[in-house]
Amino acid sequence: MGERAFQSKHQTWDDYRRLPDGPRVELIGGEVFDMSPAPSARHQGIVFELSLQLGNFFKGKPCKPFVAPTDLKLSDEDVVQPDLMVVCDRDQIKETHVEGAPALVIEILSPSTMNHDRKRKMGLYARAGVKEVWLVSPLPASIEVFLLDGATYRFMGLYQVGDAFVSPGFEELKLDLPAVFDFPVDPGEQVYVVKEDGAPYGAEGE
Repeated sequence: MGERAFQSKHQTWDDYRRLPDGPRVELIGGEVFDMSPAPSARHQGIVFELSLQLGNFFKGKPCKPFVAPTDLKLSDEDVVQPDLMVVCDRDQIKETHVEGAPALVIEILSPSTMNHDRKRKMGLYARAGVKEVWLVSPLPASIEVFLLDGATYRFMGLYQVGDAFVSPGFEELKLDLPAVFDFPVDPGEQVYVVKEDGAPYGAEGE
């Protein structure tokens, strides 16, 4: 998906709720970002598999996973739609959205949204108090895990197919990474850099 700001007027939650149906958008710092076009088939395959595994793990437990497009309201000026999130406080689950920082947010990276996810949204998640964030890269197939430490995120590890995945917030959670990344890769297909140099993961990062 691409991302670009397309509203000059400062927007709020009420403005966001009045937007017409159409391309998926996110509101960060009162600025509306157009997240179209639709995600790729590979992106959706990863989301689907992760949702299955998380759904099975959390079945019968207090925490509940959600899949995009579910609105996450972090403030009156910040409304995003993470690819997946896990909410452990049922009072945060409203009729139309989730309100307040979830226990876990998962973003599937793509070339067009990498800067938005890594910088703008990671800064937002830190300010809002999201405890754990996973950044999932289709190519190279990997998951980066970050844990909130004060006002910044601490990098906890990078996991690839064949590794034993560890979630600091959910220690009993075991991911089947080969199933998550079970998709064909064309010969010579470009492999995108997993981690940008100097990417800010603290509350001040935008």
